[in-house]
Amino acid sequence: MPASKRDQLLATAERLFYEQGFHATGIDRIVAAAGVVRMTLYNHFASKEALVAAVLQARHERFIASLDAAVACAPPDQATRALVEAHGQWLERNSQQGCIMVKAMGEFAEHSAEVHALAISAKRDLLARIEAAVARDGLERQDDLARRLFMVLEGSNTAVVLLGMQRALDDTRAVTDALLDTALSETP
Repeated sequence: MPASKRDQLLATAERLFYEQGFHATGIDRIVAAAGVVRMTLYNHFASKEALVAAVLQARHERFIASLDAAVACAPPDQATRALVEAHGQWLERNSQQGCIMVKAMGEFAEHSAEVHALAISAKRDLLARIEAAVARDGLERQDDLARRLFMVLEGSNTAVVLLGMQRALDDTRAVTDALLDTALSETP
């Protein structure tokens, strides 16, 4: 079944925003790449800012769904590791050049409170998912563990650009394993 014009616009805008930046990508470029006319875009999105927000929301929903699915299928005491693996798989498939939410935070901090807040909310949502996985693994008494794991995953988003995908993922797993092993050894 062919994608709807709205979905086509979202996918095209996401790709272009990720590759070229939000402000550097104009509406004309998006409609040309999507093969639609400008009016089609404005029939679905009131403004470029609304398109950016929709792109970020749709991408975040896909990302969170991939984490949730991995955690739901995880064996007992393996939810956190499953979440970390799912994060790595997301990086491999969708984020070879870093995190689009971080890019949005940087580009919109002073230009759009709404878009900036959406990106911040996505990061809070990730932290909440890590906290839930840690709790599912029985490690919720390790107060700083979820926050530290969040720092590791956020660092891997940036590290892929500098270190390459495999090294970044290997280091992310190693640090995660060390944090989890320490937490398990300190759990009564």
